[in-house]
Parts: sequence; structure tokens; C-alpha cells
Amino acid sequence: RAEMSGVGVVFRRIIVAALWSLVCGFIARQPHFVRRYAQFSKVALNMAAPQPFVPKKIVVLGGDGFCGWPTSLYLSQQGHEVVIVDNLSRRKIDVELGCESLTPIASMEERCKVWNSVSKNHIRFKFLDLLANYAELVQLLKDEKPDTVVHFAEQRAAPYSMKDARRKRYTIDNNLSGTHNLLCAIVESGIDIHVVHLGTMGVYGYGTSG
Repeated sequence: RAEMSGVGVVFRRIIVAALWSLVCGFIARQPHFVRRYAQFSKVALNMAAPQPFVPKKIVVLGGDGFCGWPTSLYLSQQGHEVVIVDNLSRRKIDVELGCESLTPIASMEERCKVWNSVSKNHIRFKFLDLLANYAELVQLLKDEKPDTVVHFAEQRAAPYSMKDARRKRYTIDNNLSGTHNLLCAIVESGIDIHVVHLGTMGVYGYGTSG
């Protein structure tokens, strides 16, 4: 009985393989299928082939921050043209709270100066507030015509926003309205710009506990 069962399995597999071969043979003989398969193969080969490096112009919003600055250095090192846009709010908040970084942080002007002295790919800095300077933001996009905008310019939610209602409202206003202004400015500029956005929980609001 086990022998017959084994033979039956083999027989069924042969039948399935034969049917599959017939189906594949029939499909392969259809002209439209052959054309589509050829087009797909060509696209796949093009995607797999190594592409030549094309430097881009990239605007990094919030480029003075702990995420923005290393990202700017990396992109510049890769050969891209980088423009940092920041309102330096993080520095102002440190002054407001009477605290400072554990490691000294040079000014944006000094940071860019040092990088530009050791790299052939220079970084430029523009002071601008996404929330308050909408017209200037639109003009910046029109002037620079960036390929990509990397958006790090959101106030991190904790612990600053948890101190009181004023700071909570500032965080929500800055994060929501600032991002909304960026999207509106891109549409108004008429430029096809790719946006990379890193958000915070500050865009979602707060429950009764906070």
C-alpha cells in the first residue's frame, strides 16, 4: 500500500509538471505576452545595472540639530550640494531653560566654516523660520530649485512640550504649521521636489495625561 501511495505521488507530480509545461508553452506563444515579458526584462536589467552618480541639490531643514547636522555632513561628503535652513530654535530653548549641551556646540557659521575648509563640497546656511517666514520659504525654493528637501525642522515633543501649556502649544504649532507651510511652498513654487520627512509624536497631540 505504501508502495502504491509513493507511485501515486510521483505520477501526480508528473501530470502537474506536464500540465504546467503546456500552460507555459501556450502563454509563451502569445505575441502580447512575449512583448510584455521582453519589456519587463529590459526594465529589470536597467534597474540592476549600476547607475552613474548624479549630485543633487539638497535643502536640509533643521540642519543645526542632532539629526540634521550629521545628515548634512554625510550628504555633502557624498558629493551633493547642501543648503541648511534653520531658525536655531533648539539653541534658544537651551538658553530659555538655562541649560546647555554636554559637549560644546559651535555656531552654525563656525560649523560651516570648518567643514568648508576641509571639504571641497561646501555647505551653506540660511536662517529662516518655517512657521513665521512663509514668503521667504517660497522664494528660497524658487531661488535654490532643490531636488530634495530633508525635513528635520520639528520640535521634539518631550520633555520641553510637557513643561506647560505654552510650550505644548508651541510644539504643536511649529510641527504642524511648519510642515504645512513647507508643503504649500513646494506647490506654490511649481518645482518637483522630493520630501524626506522625519516627524515627532508632537504632531499627534496629547491625551488627558499630558
